[in-house]
Amino acid sequence: MRKRIVTVIRGLMVLFLLWFCWYSFQLYRQRKEIEAKMADGSLFTQVNSGNGSDIVEFEGKFYQRNSSVKAFLCIGVDTTGEMKERVSTAAGQADGIMVVAHNVADDTIKILMIPRDTMTPITLTDLQGNVLGKDTHHITLAYTYGDGREVSCERTRDAVSELLNGLRIDGYLAMNTSMISVLNDMVGGVTVQVETEGLEKADPEFTLGATVTLQGQQAKKFVSYRDINQDHSAIFRMVQQKQYMEKFFNTLQKKAAGEDQLVMHIMQAVQDNMITSMAKDEYMKVGLAVINSRHPLTSEDILCIPGQDITTERFDEFHHDPIESQRLVLELFYREHTK
Repeated sequence: MRKRIVTVIRGLMVLFLLWFCWYSFQLYRQRKEIEAKMADGSLFTQVNSGNGSDIVEFEGKFYQRNSSVKAFLCIGVDTTGEMKERVSTAAGQADGIMVVAHNVADDTIKILMIPRDTMTPITLTDLQGNVLGKDTHHITLAYTYGDGREVSCERTRDAVSELLNGLRIDGYLAMNTSMISVLNDMVGGVTVQVETEGLEKADPEFTLGATVTLQGQQAKKFVSYRDINQDHSAIFRMVQQKQYMEKFFNTLQKKAAGEDQLVMHIMQAVQDNMITSMAKDEYMKVGLAVINSRHPLTSEDILCIPGQDITTERFDEFHHDPIESQRLVLELFYREHTK
């Protein structure tokens, strides 16, 4: 009897090893397919113009970086409290990643959202912060492999720049979820319509179709909540985030019309809870651009990189479309260049 049990156990172990080898091979094959798709971005060629300007070639035409349009990276981190230095791999994740295109010539703003599950090369480290190299992973983890402060921001910036075919990022600003409610209440609350089914799990007022003026922690719940048991819940959550941004900026603009120092007060309230490479006058200019713009921010000004949702055996993934993404980057940050 004992020999029979030992034989059964050995057989199960062999089956497990065979399954593990098969599973590992499938993951390896999926990763290689992703890397092959990303390699298609080679059609977008960086050209040395000889005068220090950013010139690229795409589909037989040349484009030059529009010097009037600045690219600022905004990062929303899924931590609370003080943004203090942390051990690498415990720095939190970049739950919200957006590139703001600020046209300084006419003070207009466009926002390019990047899904947190976007697959792209990121820098990996060990627990001591030693760089191990790069591999293709969810872009949200680029922040994780840092220090929770500047290094995390720089790793996220580099991953975003590489994803967008070498786009030069002019500055970054990161805040965590603690600041959502603070910003929300400083403009007197933001009114939204609930368009996502199941949000009442986050707050009883968030029933489908309801109109709610968000106050306090409601704002954080509306922007952050997603049902992790649903496939691609992070993509669906971007609908809430997009709506909130549009309504927030419009509410900010209206309130600022009667309160000259509002932007300054907001920046003073959050400056100890944010990390930025930008000088104070730089991020103040972006804030004032939103307020003073003759073109209020609309849903058409909030874009997302083109791509496709993929469900693997382990994770949700977003695979960006390299060609269509290039076209969008050119439209936002470049102008056609005549040699």
